[in-house]
Amino acid sequence: TFVSRQAQSRKAQPSYSLTAPQFECPDMEDTLQNFSLFFNYALPLIILMVAYFIGSTIEKRHFANIRKREEAIHGFPVVSFNTMPEDWNASSANLVTGSIVISLDYFKRVIAGLRGLVGGRIKTYEPLLERARREALLRMTESAREQGYDAIFNVRLETSRLANARRDGKGTAGVEMLAFGTAVKLQSRFG
Repeated sequence: TFVSRQAQSRKAQPSYSLTAPQFECPDMEDTLQNFSLFFNYALPLIILMVAYFIGSTIEKRHFANIRKREEAIHGFPVVSFNTMPEDWNASSANLVTGSIVISLDYFKRVIAGLRGLVGGRIKTYEPLLERARREALLRMTESAREQGYDAIFNVRLETSRLANARRDGKGTAGVEMLAFGTAVKLQSRFG
């Protein structure tokens, strides 16, 4: 019959689908799995190592620069006495300051965080604080010399955590070191 032929012709019509044909390619799956492993494990390690080498290079250069500048001001009296030594006869005095903000590189910050979990001495912060202290003292001394002063007494250092490394308010992204003291112009150093 006519109706049954129409029903059969409808059933016999091929269906057209917009899905892509499925090919099995084990090499492609292995390649994708290798890329996934690389991006999940190897890439973060590579980034940490690059951060370590860049941070170490910057730190070494900064220490070299500090040593060179310290040699240039060698012999300039900088003391922490509360009062001016009696043999100094000052004609004028003024407050001088030097400050620096300095930060750890990402690698050292990660290492410090791990060390903070188990406790103990955090060695990665020691060079940071040493660089900050020496740089702040240098800037204060250079400022006094530029203004024509001959010595600095009553030197003090202040440190503050500048920023948080994490959103929860913990961790240190950087520190500020402030050195300040009383700079004096000497009429005569000995009487």
